[in-house]
Order: sequence, then C-alpha cells, then structure tokens
Amino acid sequence: MALDNSLQALHDCHAAVQGADMVDELRAIDVPVLIIAGDRDVSAPLDLTARRSAALVPDVRLRVIEGAAHGMFVTHVERVNTDLLEFISEPGYIGRDRQERG
Repeated sequence: MALDNSLQALHDCHAAVQGADMVDELRAIDVPVLIIAGDRDVSAPLDLTARRSAALVPDVRLRVIEGAAHGMFVTHVERVNTDLLEFISEPGYIGRDRQERG
C-alpha cells in the first residue's frame, strides 16, 4: 500500500508519526487495550513501539507474534484472530459488557 503513494506523502506521514508525542494520551486510556506486535517488524520495531506503548497504558495486554512482520494480519491470521478472540472473551472487555447489559 505504501508504494501506491508519493514519496512526499510517505515522508510527511513518517515525520508526523515520528514527531508525535502520545504519552499523555496513552496514560489516559481507561479501557482494556490489546497490542499485537511482530518481533520481525522493521517498520515498527517491537522495542521502539509496542513495548513502549504497552508500558504506558494502564490496562494492556501485549501479544508478540514470533516471526511476524508488519503485515501479521495477513501472514499470521490465525494467531491474530486467536489473540483478538481471547481478548474480547476476557472479563471486563468493554464491548461484551455493553452487549450483556443490552
């Protein structure tokens, strides 16, 4: 998908993402969060992105998929879906709680 865009658009997007400071926003999240990351993601390295984000979110589950790169939702679809289904099945998951209350 990135290759369908101009180099200027890619550069500007990268600069915006790199320059954004979302620390306060991450700390303020008050719902359960699932972060799924691949340990071979070169565009969003695990230690620089998912692990740092997970350390800031109060109620977070970090799932690391070994051997997965950035497109893990395509290459590791079963694992991603399993992680998602487990997350929404946990007690306190907001979507399920709302459905149960009607």
